[in-house]
Amino acid sequence: MLKFSRTADAIGATASKLEKTRVLAEYLRELEPADLRLAAVWMTGRAFSPNDPRVQNLGGSTMWRAVQALTQLEADELGSTYLKYSDPGDWAFEVLQGRTHPRPTGLQDVAQAFDRMAATGAQQAKLEELTLLLDRLQPLEAKYVIKILASDLRIGLQEGLVEEAVAQAFGLNLDQVRRLHMLTGDIGETAVRCQAGEVETTSIQLFKPIRFMLATAVATPEEAMQRVGSEAWTEEKYDGVRCQLHKQGDRVALYSRDLRETTLAFPELAEAAGRLTHDVLIDGEVLGHRAGKVLRFFELQRRLGRKEVPAGLREEVPVALVAFDLLYLDGEAILDLPLQERRARLEALGFEHPFLLARYEAARSAADLDRLFKETRERGNEGLMLKSPESAYTPGRRGMAWLKLKRPLATLDVVVTAVEWGHGKRRGVLSDYTFAVLDEETGELVNVGKAYTGLTDAEIAEMTQHFLESTLVDRGRIRIVQPETVIEVAFDSIQHSGRHKSGYALRFPRIVRLRPDKTVKEIDTLATVAALYERFFGAETATTLEEVAEIP
Repeated sequence: MLKFSRTADAIGATASKLEKTRVLAEYLRELEPADLRLAAVWMTGRAFSPNDPRVQNLGGSTMWRAVQALTQLEADELGSTYLKYSDPGDWAFEVLQGRTHPRPTGLQDVAQAFDRMAATGAQQAKLEELTLLLDRLQPLEAKYVIKILASDLRIGLQEGLVEEAVAQAFGLNLDQVRRLHMLTGDIGETAVRCQAGEVETTSIQLFKPIRFMLATAVATPEEAMQRVGSEAWTEEKYDGVRCQLHKQGDRVALYSRDLRETTLAFPELAEAAGRLTHDVLIDGEVLGHRAGKVLRFFELQRRLGRKEVPAGLREEVPVALVAFDLLYLDGEAILDLPLQERRARLEALGFEHPFLLARYEAARSAADLDRLFKETRERGNEGLMLKSPESAYTPGRRGMAWLKLKRPLATLDVVVTAVEWGHGKRRGVLSDYTFAVLDEETGELVNVGKAYTGLTDAEIAEMTQHFLESTLVDRGRIRIVQPETVIEVAFDSIQHSGRHKSGYALRFPRIVRLRPDKTVKEIDTLATVAALYERFFGAETATTLEEVAEIP
């Protein structure tokens, strides 16, 4: 574990991507397969690979208590040290100096401790296991164990660089490694197969979810058509849950965007899939619907993460799977075929409800796209997906074969009510802004969201000093500030929220600009937010199932 930690430190110490890759490749090349599998996954900042169903469910408070038990420091001292770093690993490294009893610890030892923590649902048992683990580690090792458990190494090492390091370590073409990773969905498994020379023999294996193909955002219809070519297939950008359906014989499983199994959340889909007469891997979107209308995501969200869905909830929030791609059919992986050929095979499956076939419309000009975008926006949807009919399915990559056309729904002038210390590159500055609108009925400012993107580093530095001077209450990580700073925010949608007194939350807000020309008396109102919500984002959209799918 010490060598892993020193390697991670060396990677974090350089800004050069080439040097990061070289250092990691040199380290990976020397590892035995069992350690290689772990190291490759951990270097992406995860304790387990994405398609491993286990989760730690280990909160920050448990890590805090473990460190406090070893250091015997008061909460105030621990808190003030944490604010220096805003990073749990760096914090643990400092406060654990001279307070552990190190002994040689391998990656397998740490992995076994991770396994034991994941196997118990009792937080006390997790705490005891973590305390024992940290106590046997040097502070540098503890630093990276905490970072892995917090799911963020913060050493500037993206998954793509880990792929490059694997390719360099074992003398392979990067495209070979990327394709293998696409098929396994597991960078640890990918690294081990690359080490063993098992590259060309790998194909799709049902019930081992592959990574989803991603879309690149474009700003205008003109840019979209320039990127995709002479013709684009367009689909509504669904307000649902991306889903991968695997079916072989009598076995069925559903997987989410993060490759976690979600079969229990949608039992009616699993039951219906058992009646399909083919073995398949389908990419699609789960939508909630009622009386023929598509439901908003927040209603569908009630079904997620459940071990059992009550009959009443199944009736209240029925679901359908809108299929838009077919990647495997009866023993054959077909993701390299053009989309139009995959679509033809998908259509031939002959779906019955609750399986629907995604409806698409071809666009051959920017004017076509502009019309389609306006129509989908009027139905309350975020935007359009655009796909080249000639495209192969390339999991895990944002290329130009699939695009998404989105525009902010609107902008609002709001006032900052609280600020928060940032993380990573923005450690040491106040970069996360909670903001409010005016409730004219009560005269109160009511929060509707939090934004942390949109400003330049120079603006954030300037505003940090301003907020330090205008702090009303210092709560450590969060500061309540004088409500006088007006900002303009853009957002994609609005949803009901129990977190805010306003009852609403803006989805995907980002700061457009500072508005020093406006006073708090000129900000937008809660009535404006409510009106936007009612127009575009009621419990049901204006979209019918027929508008997004072909109904059998």
